Amino acid sequence: MTYMMSPTPTRKYDLGFARWVYQHIDGGERLALCMQCGVCSGSCPLGTTMDNGPRKTFMMIRAGMKDDVLRSDTLWNCVSCYNCVVRCPRDVPVAYILHELSTVAVREGYAQAKMSETNKFVKGFTWSFKTLGRTDERLVSLFYYFQDGFVSGLKKLLVFRRIAFGFVKAGRLPIGMPHSIRHKGELRKILTAAATIEAHHAKGEK
Repeated sequence: MTYMMSPTPTRKYDLGFARWVYQHIDGGERLALCMQCGVCSGSCPLGTTMDNGPRKTFMMIRAGMKDDVLRSDTLWNCVSCYNCVVRCPRDVPVAYILHELSTVAVREGYAQAKMSETNKFVKGFTWSFKTLGRTDERLVSLFYYFQDGFVSGLKKLLVFRRIAFGFVKAGRLPIGMPHSIRHKGELRKILTAAATIEAHHAKGEK
């Protein structure tokens, strides 16, 4: 299946992107109901650290500002607390839209998305459960730390060594070989089916 790319803007404010979000992003059609009340940004625990925040991001989507939206760190600073979803008076699935737009940013090659710390962690998390059928915190952390090179990874390990030893001492971080699930072939079937469903969705198919 081929991923359906979002339209390439021909000008700064290109409503083709807004229409694409309405049609291809889960919950995107509800963006038309957003009244810019600001409850989402006001409820966000990291709203003041984001470059735009959810309210402004949605305004930018509706204005067709594709590049500004997909380069925004707002997509990556969401901590999935879902305050915005619960409190939105128009039932706009704010967090879900931000999450899916972050996936779009990665797929379409935006450098800010590829280099975001969240994306680096997701790569480690995904690698662990695809390989073992479960997440091993040690391997996820190592995968995350060393994506920027050996020296950078070593420095990060040294910074967090006391925390790691504390986890080991408390029995929260196991020592020994990682454990894998049985019947990993069944897991691969599930992942293949999920990828097929995602590809259909990306193309706007039912």
